[in-house]
Amino acid sequence: MLTIIDLKAEFAKLRMLRGRTPETPATEREGAFARLAAYRDGAIFTAKFAGEGAWERHPQGDEIVQIVDGGTTLHIMTADGPQSFALAAGMVAIVPQGMWHRFEAPQGVSLMTATPQPTEHLTIAVDDPRTLE
Repeated sequence: MLTIIDLKAEFAKLRMLRGRTPETPATEREGAFARLAAYRDGAIFTAKFAGEGAWERHPQGDEIVQIVDGGTTLHIMTADGPQSFALAAGMVAIVPQGMWHRFEAPQGVSLMTATPQPTEHLTIAVDDPRTLE
């Protein structure tokens, strides 16, 4: 079945979540994140936030992240330690399967992802998520 999504309209429905932290409860995140459609073994998601997200990883596949507006720093944990990448509107990042990553956007970002499920999320702030394994 064909699915057509009006991204401009979908982003207009979202509110900007300011002050996001890894500990931000689900009730405060409501309205800033949306699931737009099923896609393969996961879904297409949108988000609008300012602040810092929790570490997460996707054991079943790569995640595609498109920056639609604003900017963010993508932090990714490699075998050699953390690496950081500045991403701006119009850029796409492909996060490899199983790699811990998080986003930091002090000024705010709007992004869309194609995210495989399940997703493993941490709910606490840590420098290295591997220390909890």
